[in-house]
Parts: sequence; C-alpha cells; structure tokens
Amino acid sequence: MLLDADRSLLVIIDLQERLLPAIHDRARVIANTRVLLQAAAALGVPVIATEQYPKGLGRTVAELLELLPAPPPIAKLHFACTGEPAFAAALAASGRDQIVLAGTEAHVCVLQTALGLRQLDRTCFVVADAVSSRTPDNAELGLKRMAANGVELVSTEMTLFEWMGRAGTPAFKAVSRLIK
Repeated sequence: MLLDADRSLLVIIDLQERLLPAIHDRARVIANTRVLLQAAAALGVPVIATEQYPKGLGRTVAELLELLPAPPPIAKLHFACTGEPAFAAALAASGRDQIVLAGTEAHVCVLQTALGLRQLDRTCFVVADAVSSRTPDNAELGLKRMAANGVELVSTEMTLFEWMGRAGTPAFKAVSRLIK
C-alpha cells in the first residue's frame, strides 16, 4: 500500500530538548523530521506532535517547534501516544487512516504507539530514518519488532514521493527541493 497525502496524518513523537542530546544520530532525526514537516505543510498533511513529561524532558526542540502547526504538542505520561485521551481525540478528529510516525525513542514511545495504532486497526508507517533511540541496538530492535507486527517501515524520501504521487506539479517542485 502506498502512502496517500489525503489519507495521512504525521505524528511527531517526543523530540524534546532534554532527551535529544542522548539520542544516537540525532542530527539525522532532526533533519529528516524537518523535511517531513515542511512536506506535510506543502501537501496539506495534518500533524500531531507529542511531548513525554515536558516538565522533566523539556519542550520540543526549537528547530522543529517553529515548523509545527497549531495546536501545540500534546503533553503525555503514557509511553504509547494511544494511551493519552487528548491524542486519541486528535487522532479521531483527523479522520485519517494512514498514520506516519517520526521521533524518539524507537524502542519505547514510537514502538508502543505503533503497536497501539495497530491494535486500533490503523495502518501505521514508521519513517525509519526519522526515528532513533539512545543506542543504535535499541533503535534497530524497535524497528524489527514494529515490522514483525505489521508496521510499514519507510524512509523520508519514500514518504515524500508517495505523498506527491507524480512529478510536474507545483507541489512536486516545492517538495522535491527539500531533498536536494
């Protein structure tokens, strides 16, 4: 199944000030998440962002916060976003059935959210080059477990080109510039 911008919802999970310094390959995660956010804005894909215990882990990093549309990130205590009533309400209100995940940590909050979405019979895509954990081993194990449970693993470029669907459009020109 290909991603469709008209059916997709981008979820940015816990890319926060006090957590990111410990994350393996954080520059890649931030850069690819920025590309995803810019493409989502250009293609009309709605976005939900979350923050795990922001009192302790801080807010979403500034270089991503500036790209997030309203409303502000949803504060959560559950590791799975699907455990938070505010997230569940935003998910339902979106009307979208293809959920695209980026963020941290791959083996904790991203994994538990992906598995929670699968339990809700949602099609879930994890952007593998826009997620990570404190250690590469945990990130790899998280991705393997998600794939084994029916979660689609995609890359940032796969996501963008599937959302665009074709070349020769104004959206193609704008979005393709993000990956050059």
